[in-house]
Amino acid sequence: EETLAANSAAFADFQLWPRVLADVRGGSTATALFGTPLAHPLLLAPVAYQGLFHTLGERATALAAGAMHTPFVVSTLATTRLDELASQAAAPLWFQLYWQGSREAALTLVRRAEAAGYGAIVLTVDAPLAGIRNREQRAGFTLPPGLAAVNLAGLPEIPAPPANVPVFQGAMCQAPGWADIAWLRSQTSLPLLLKGILHPEDAVLARETGADGVVVSNHGGRVLDRVPASLHALPQVRARLGADFPLLLDGGIRRGSDIFTALALGADAVLIGRPYIHALAVAGALGVAHLIRVLREELEICMALCGCRSLAEIGPHCLAPA
Repeated sequence: EETLAANSAAFADFQLWPRVLADVRGGSTATALFGTPLAHPLLLAPVAYQGLFHTLGERATALAAGAMHTPFVVSTLATTRLDELASQAAAPLWFQLYWQGSREAALTLVRRAEAAGYGAIVLTVDAPLAGIRNREQRAGFTLPPGLAAVNLAGLPEIPAPPANVPVFQGAMCQAPGWADIAWLRSQTSLPLLLKGILHPEDAVLARETGADGVVVSNHGGRVLDRVPASLHALPQVRARLGADFPLLLDGGIRRGSDIFTALALGADAVLIGRPYIHALAVAGALGVAHLIRVLREELEICMALCGCRSLAEIGPHCLAPA
């Protein structure tokens, strides 16, 4: 779990550079993504099997997201049906897609999300096979009875390769490639984001293949450990993509000052994962809503004390020289 620790520690490598006596009256955290106005640049990241943490699972998260005007990216491995969440949601819902071994299976999930009114497709590209999760192995973790990825119902089960089959002849034979990204782009009119980009060249390929946005992410180190912290990868990705390409970041966001730092280094918005799952486990929808409120208020404080009236005024100049 070196990358897990590095994601949070990376923010300490940057110091905020406050400005005094600035007129920031009437300031706002408002922004927009893909034509949708947002109250703030904070999204709830896709987290699987939320029924593990609260009896209402994703329904509680969606309720909090609606109350706090926060987009919620719903996992393929959710424990609540996509249409059920959409019927009660008061905030934008995006759908996170795990490739399901074939184009046909992937498209079935996309069509379900489209029919339910989801506003974007977020394809996770950094997990073509399960990572080496030592803590999970030591704990002997398995899903408890009664919890399942209900949105995979009706899809062909992806056969697990035999234990003696090498990775390259097994799991990676079912993994998507850039041609599959181009095909998926041609199949839906929804914005398509690729989640799990760290290398600047992959970000360029994502744009060239038709992606509408990129999420700089290392999956919390849960797929491949000892990779760069998301925050450290962010500036190089932004430099290659230019100023106008939608770029999001996840990994290590714990405070409003972290959000501010990510925006200063080139992100248009950020996603949080573990913090809102902790809040969900403690207090359900109320806990998640409270967390979002705290993070937004902390962001507002950072903006005010750094002399930024709007998100557009946040940039590298807001960080002290190294």
